[in-house]
Amino acid sequence: MLTCSRCNQTYPETEPRWRCECGACLLLQSDRMFTRDSLTARPPTLWRYREALAVERGDCVVSLGEGFTPLVADELFGRPVLLKLDFLNPTGSFKDRGSAVMISKLKEWGIPEIVEDSSGNAGASVAAYARRAGITAHIYVPGYTSAGKTAQIRMYGADLVKVDGSREDTTRAAVEAASRTFYASHNWSPYFVAGLKTMAYEICEQQSWQAPDWVVAPVGGGSLVLGLYLGFTDLLKAGLISRMPRIAAVQAAACAPVYHAWRQRLHDVPAVAKRESAAEGIVIAQPVKGGAILEAIYNSDGVVLTVTEEEIWATARALAEKGIYVEPTAAAAPAAVRQMAEQGLAGPESSVVVPLTGMGLKATDKFLEHLGL
Repeated sequence: MLTCSRCNQTYPETEPRWRCECGACLLLQSDRMFTRDSLTARPPTLWRYREALAVERGDCVVSLGEGFTPLVADELFGRPVLLKLDFLNPTGSFKDRGSAVMISKLKEWGIPEIVEDSSGNAGASVAAYARRAGITAHIYVPGYTSAGKTAQIRMYGADLVKVDGSREDTTRAAVEAASRTFYASHNWSPYFVAGLKTMAYEICEQQSWQAPDWVVAPVGGGSLVLGLYLGFTDLLKAGLISRMPRIAAVQAAACAPVYHAWRQRLHDVPAVAKRESAAEGIVIAQPVKGGAILEAIYNSDGVVLTVTEEEIWATARALAEKGIYVEPTAAAAPAAVRQMAEQGLAGPESSVVVPLTGMGLKATDKFLEHLGL
């Protein structure tokens, strides 16, 4: 069942729909859940958790082996951390988790053609999975999107549409185009968020069903933060973990609407003026799921932190020196680990998981400019 996050109107899962009639986003509500015993003989992909993913027909599953990425023990700024290497998913970002489930559901519905708008990673991911499913995809991106991401979208055979203007201008253009087809938005789709819940499942399974103290994640549109929270909630309800991890949501200081709303204890996220950031994937002036994001942070006793451009680049370099090459957007969350230590949020004994969300090769043009090459 799909439930509106604002008015609580419900819709059946058999009905192709991307938002409520009131204009708010929908969330997937389900009592279906896997058991620990059921996982024993299943392959190491996110589909091992298939009961929780709301795709009924096995012949409609669209997969490239996504999920179950490594969880690596390391150290950042003198603090022990667990790095979730989600940039090792098939198209180079965590977005493959959401795309795999969303596109599988669209195939189950018989949707032949879709529109998506993205700052790059989600567009590339949706393009890949749509192509594999035989679905025609039109991907709208801002004109400033990294060349590595736009090339990837084109190579998957999608129709790439570059939009002059802001990220918000791109969304408006996509929604207008979607009036003639189906809007498969990673920011709106409840099935995309359902796919992201699998990261929470994996983190706990990889730690013998022990929940970490903290998960530190970047937030722009907010699907990852929301997916993590809902995934941990599922595990708590099923008795698979005993406590809710605290969520630290991290924004670029150049564009931090969730941070400002959280500081004021608001229950929705007003739009803010924004500046450009190397962390292009989280530069969103007003996330459509703002209220749900804040609820997830409040309910997990979490925090919102901001990081500067200098901190983002310094962390990208620090990770590269460990052999881990991520794009600037993916460096935002680990950049906040220093703040958490300095503010006493995470002590030396705290277990801290940091998802690394996007591969550095996607931002080659930005790295070349940063290095002066």
